[in-house]
Amino acid sequence: MDFNVKKLASGAGLFFTRAVQFTEEKLGQAEKTELDAHFENLMSRADCTKNWTEKIYRQTEVLLQPNPSARIEEFLYEKLDRKAPSRITNGELLGQYMQDAAKEFGSPYGSTLIKVGECERRLGAAEREFLQTSAISFLTPLRNFLEGDWKTISKERRLLENLRLDLDACKTRLKKAKLAEAKAACEGEMAPDFQETRPRNYVLSASASALWSEEVEKAEHELRVAQTEFDRQAEVTRLLLEGISSTHVNHLRCLHEFVEAQAAFYKQCHLHMQELQKELGRLPNAFSLNSTHSMAAAGSSAEGVSSPVETDTLKIEEVQAPATGTRKAKVLYDYDAADSSELSLLADEVQTSMQCGIQSLISRAQPPQGGRL
Repeated sequence: MDFNVKKLASGAGLFFTRAVQFTEEKLGQAEKTELDAHFENLMSRADCTKNWTEKIYRQTEVLLQPNPSARIEEFLYEKLDRKAPSRITNGELLGQYMQDAAKEFGSPYGSTLIKVGECERRLGAAEREFLQTSAISFLTPLRNFLEGDWKTISKERRLLENLRLDLDACKTRLKKAKLAEAKAACEGEMAPDFQETRPRNYVLSASASALWSEEVEKAEHELRVAQTEFDRQAEVTRLLLEGISSTHVNHLRCLHEFVEAQAAFYKQCHLHMQELQKELGRLPNAFSLNSTHSMAAAGSSAEGVSSPVETDTLKIEEVQAPATGTRKAKVLYDYDAADSSELSLLADEVQTSMQCGIQSLISRAQPPQGGRL
């Protein structure tokens, strides 16, 4: 118990000394041991590496897993040293829903859903493989640096700072001891004038001078010890900081692996989508036919050539009236009668009329400017 109390008291005294030294440095009342420029550059480079590595790591996590709840769950499983359950990807889930819906429909839409669902599930499987590869080859090295190497560097830097405060405190103590010794020596030189009248003062002055000499020797010894410990710790910290270059090389290799994994993932997705397009193109359905006609019309318009759809369109001047009998005519455009002798018409309306009536309708129901039948 006595040993623990002494250790606690010693630790408290050391903490108080460091606190006083730190406060005096901030107030400009004490000198501070400055590190060399190379050492400062190493520390600045290490801080920069840590900050940007942390940002890259966090953002890569967001890229690979946008759901914050899922990231928190994975973090808790990792801290509890338990394996996280396998999670289905969004693409796989979408593909499963499409295939389940296709079983209910049983139509061309359902058969198309089956094809698209299979493709989505393949895309989801490719995404799962990409996530696993990226986590192992890129995220894990970054996390190991932040949770391993950087914690070691931070610990050694804190220890170096504490030893630097101890060293500066010893320098301050030695400086004060030397000033007190010099003052006592001055008082000792003046003591012979009072030797006959005040012999006791001379004895006290000589005793004080001896005590301060011992204090100076003690302070010098403590300074040598503190300087040795500081130099040793500075060398250890320097070696760790210089290891940041090796960290950059390792992270560069991991970055190349991450890029390769991304390229393989997107290439695989592109191949899957191309296969899906080919399969959909082979399916006979109204949508593909309409898409083909639309693409043909767009391409012909771009080249200034009329499309087959335009060529086959019925034109007003090409309509020939029958010789006799009645004829049904479908109204293509709305027409408002100008007087009582004319007939108002609505688009898509079917009219049954004699020959003369049809000729009258054809001549009057002209399309708007730029329109065609």
